[in-house]
Amino acid sequence: MAQGNIGVTSTNIFPVIKKFLYSDHEIFLRELVSNAVDATQKLKTLASVGEFKDELGDLKVRISIDKQKRTLTVTDRGIGMTAEEVNKYINEIAFSGAEEFVNKYKDNAAAIIGHFGLGFYSAFMVADKVEIFTQSWKADEKAVHWSCDGSPVYDMEDTIKADRGTDIVLHLGADFDEYLEDSKIEGLLKKYCRFLPIEIAFGKKKEWKDGKQVELEEDNIVNFVNPAWTRKPQDLTEEDYKDFYHQLYPDQMEEPLFHIHLNVDYPFNLTGILYFPKIKNNLDIHRNKIQLYCNQVFVTDEVENIVPQYLTLLHGVIDSPDIPLNVSRSYLQSDQNVKKISSHITKKVADKLFEIYRDSKEDFQSKWEDIKLFIQFGMLSDEKFYERATKFALVKNIAGEYFTMDEYIAKVKEQQTDKDGNIVVLYTQDPDANYTHINHAKQKGYDVLVMDGELDVHYISQAEQKYQASEGDEKKGMLRFARVDSDLLENLIRKEEAPKMTLSDEQQEGLRKAFEAQLPKEQKLNYYVSFEAASADALPVFLVQNEFMRRMREMSAHQQGMSFYGELPEQYNLVINTNHPLIQQLTEAMTSETVLETPETKEGEEPKEAVEKTVYTLTGKDDRLAELVDIAFLASGKLKGEALSKFVARSLELLK
Repeated sequence: MAQGNIGVTSTNIFPVIKKFLYSDHEIFLRELVSNAVDATQKLKTLASVGEFKDELGDLKVRISIDKQKRTLTVTDRGIGMTAEEVNKYINEIAFSGAEEFVNKYKDNAAAIIGHFGLGFYSAFMVADKVEIFTQSWKADEKAVHWSCDGSPVYDMEDTIKADRGTDIVLHLGADFDEYLEDSKIEGLLKKYCRFLPIEIAFGKKKEWKDGKQVELEEDNIVNFVNPAWTRKPQDLTEEDYKDFYHQLYPDQMEEPLFHIHLNVDYPFNLTGILYFPKIKNNLDIHRNKIQLYCNQVFVTDEVENIVPQYLTLLHGVIDSPDIPLNVSRSYLQSDQNVKKISSHITKKVADKLFEIYRDSKEDFQSKWEDIKLFIQFGMLSDEKFYERATKFALVKNIAGEYFTMDEYIAKVKEQQTDKDGNIVVLYTQDPDANYTHINHAKQKGYDVLVMDGELDVHYISQAEQKYQASEGDEKKGMLRFARVDSDLLENLIRKEEAPKMTLSDEQQEGLRKAFEAQLPKEQKLNYYVSFEAASADALPVFLVQNEFMRRMREMSAHQQGMSFYGELPEQYNLVINTNHPLIQQLTEAMTSETVLETPETKEGEEPKEAVEKTVYTLTGKDDRLAELVDIAFLASGKLKGEALSKFVARSLELLK
């Protein structure tokens, strides 16, 4: 028996491994199994080039538990190791200057990332003792037994082993009983090793018989050795892609909308399949569904550092040996290569979306509402994606027709350009609530978009800015979005100068006070009365909300730094149409009187003379006032509760 010290003479190496190099204890199994798979694949390579001439036989990697001995064993029939190779790859830990390096950076785990591979030593996170039994594939080489109790001292001796390959035996520590449970180990194997290219067997298959589980002769294989992303797209059918989706997400009932197959070999290696799930109205519920692999070994599903944030809404797999990982493969290291990969994925996704839109427009439109949130999120957060997405990002009008923004602007430009040359896009967030306003717009020959999505208010603000930036010539005017109920239609698309007001200031004041007395008193809601000389066939009274303030309030719900707007009271204008016959009748019904009014005098000022002033008043008992206010609220979908009940009661009285 030979005894010696592992290549790191410092006794700090194992505490560093346990505390700094690995973030999760459970990854020890992934490291050991992936090493076993590597050894098996190397043997297959030697056989393919004629260097290994014996029978390969059963190449499964096997994991077994002995609860009585408290051991967990990983067994392969790969290339095995000679005593010289054990010394090189285990005892010397495959790097030089380790002691100095570890002592220098032991308090900064990030600095250790990517410098060397210590996969085997992750076993000491859970084991008090680790043994290796290994037999090289090379003829006439003796088998080797190596053992270590977690100190820098190891024992190594010749032994007898019946078969080539390696057994790694972990004697689990007292705090790690969970790794003696079949369900725990099978769960970890399916999490980390589900798509490794060599079959992994954990025990035998079981089936229910006579009310109990019976063990069968067949091995329990926990992985798929030939996952879809490792195959060529031309060799896969649509069913293959769907089957693989359900392998990734066995609890997912809905089918994906479509997929993108990534296959890059220059200037970096990258394969994978990304799926578009149905995304309706929640930006967070589908996150962390992209799984990152390195040579078919699961690494993480937290991929924010490898793909842009909006792409984390997608599902699927990305596999790249070129993504820099730390020694436990648990965290990504940001560098230029990662940024190039991220940029490529963004371009590939955008190109695929445009290809689908171009080649199958009707199919794309039918899926638009399910992918709209994702595309808008990407356009808002990534300038390059925005530039590409303008070719396929859609808007829908109240007739259910779809357009790109450029197509839609071309459609409405002639009719909906105001006197100052601005193109005004009308939209609604609730077609039913805004029915009256929409109908009025249609009568004018205008079109109205339906913008009821979670990010639509951000999207339309971006569209306004981008159009102005690209069409900066003042003669061309600007693009302006206006909710159809945000003002009188005549004001939203002003075709000519506003007509002069026919009411005097005193008459307006009289009407204002009369209508204000009918407005509801609500917390965080302010109502103001204003006057417009609109068309006689428009409603006599409109309830409108300022476009800017309403938009700021809606954007504040999703954007940090804008909470101020969310705290402000909502404001509505009750607009009196002075050209409507009913308003003119109310004006004629007002009584006037002349009063002497003495202006207030500030301290130190000379008293001011009283002046005669005409005051108009309208009785608050006139039921027409309450009826007109309720009609305005009803037309805007705001008449509810007690107010709606009173309106119905008054209407019934009028019918008697």
